[in-house]
Amino acid sequence: MKSKISREFLLNYCIVFLLSIVAAVFAFILLAFADSILSRTLMKNTYPAKLLMKDNYRDIDTAPVIQNGGGVQVINGDYRVVYSEGLDIIGKKQLSAGEFTEFLVNSKAKGIPYHVDVLYNENQNFWLVVTFPTSIRLDLSLVYNREAVSRDLKPVAAAFLAVLLLYLLLLFVFAMLFSKLTSARITSALKKLCKGTERLREGDYSARVDLGLKNEFKELEDLFNTMAEKVEQETFLRKQAEDDRKRMILDVSHDLKNPLASVAGYAELCLKKGESLDEDTRGYLEIINKNSRRAADLLNQLFALSLLDSPRFALKTVRTNVCEYLRQVCGEILPMLEKAGFNYDFDIPEQAVYAMIDPMQMSRVFYNLADNAVRYNAKGTMVSVRLTMESDRIVILFTDNGVGIPSQLTDDIFRPFVRVDNSRNSETGGSGLGLSIAHKVIQAHGGSLTLKTDVTRGCEFKIVLPSASRTAL
Repeated sequence: MKSKISREFLLNYCIVFLLSIVAAVFAFILLAFADSILSRTLMKNTYPAKLLMKDNYRDIDTAPVIQNGGGVQVINGDYRVVYSEGLDIIGKKQLSAGEFTEFLVNSKAKGIPYHVDVLYNENQNFWLVVTFPTSIRLDLSLVYNREAVSRDLKPVAAAFLAVLLLYLLLLFVFAMLFSKLTSARITSALKKLCKGTERLREGDYSARVDLGLKNEFKELEDLFNTMAEKVEQETFLRKQAEDDRKRMILDVSHDLKNPLASVAGYAELCLKKGESLDEDTRGYLEIINKNSRRAADLLNQLFALSLLDSPRFALKTVRTNVCEYLRQVCGEILPMLEKAGFNYDFDIPEQAVYAMIDPMQMSRVFYNLADNAVRYNAKGTMVSVRLTMESDRIVILFTDNGVGIPSQLTDDIFRPFVRVDNSRNSETGGSGLGLSIAHKVIQAHGGSLTLKTDVTRGCEFKIVLPSASRTAL
């Protein structure tokens, strides 16, 4: 992330640098154009020495120069100022040859606030000096003369090119350093935000960020911290409500088990001892008995599911030979399969494979899978149980070739009270909790329970458990 932002900043600064060069060249052209226009109106160009020159310096019309703040001086062959009107930058009446030479040199030097135009009259042997105050002047010019000696041109051109390249290199280095310094503050803030977001994604809702900035990132910091605080509060309230709900279900299901068992028991007792009951009364008692037992079964399942979600729940695991254990479980569900008219095939290796399991809870898993297959499939369905090893994991496949489940429900089917329409409904007697309980029990063992299925293709439940050892004791 940092390198991308740094490169982007560097690219932007290089683009700005190139645009600055283009703007500078354009500005230079505009200045040249403006100079060509202004040169027609400036006093120094309106009244140059060439235009004012007369053989008799007393015939020179100095009035326009004086009126516009300028000055006129005439210096004869003896370097004496014989005439002076208006602005006088010479400041002497008599000059030596060296002083006059110095004056001529300085009049063309850069930085002086005057424009000095000097013209020599060969006929009368005098110099005409016309001076105007300079308003604004930029003494910068580039001159190239094709007639220059080549040995002078080459080193000068090389030096000029070297200076230009060094200048461009320094600008590039400064742009790169500035881009890194600028991007570092942004990337540092973004990294902190990313870390805070990752903590939120992983469930740490106490995550807060301190960017240490007072620009727009400060607003982003406040928004992030406010959002995290709100999420933390809502998560706490949701968890509290969920815990209360689970506790209530656990308590209610526990408290209702005995009354429903009593209703079912007394209804069954009345049916057994009520020889003199009329047909209608017997039918009512049978309905009461059937539905009370269904309600009791639902409460038992609900109690078991709530207990799995309770903080009080803990597995009582022991190191178990899973192959031997699975054979016992298959023997326990065998009467259920035979009563339903199912065919079966158990493929369990003789070699001992060990895992840490809670036998009672694990038995609930296989009973619920078998009950699920029996409830929703027709007579003649084939049920198979197979155990294999994949690396250090124990894999148990519980499959049937029955009606199957739509493939889009393979994940939702493990949620409580989820049933498939039509073929799987409350009339079958299912509570919709069996697969959810099985899923939670396997997860509590550190394993996974998944379903591979589709309509008319049967179901394949895959149980994966961590192995304690492959070797028998």
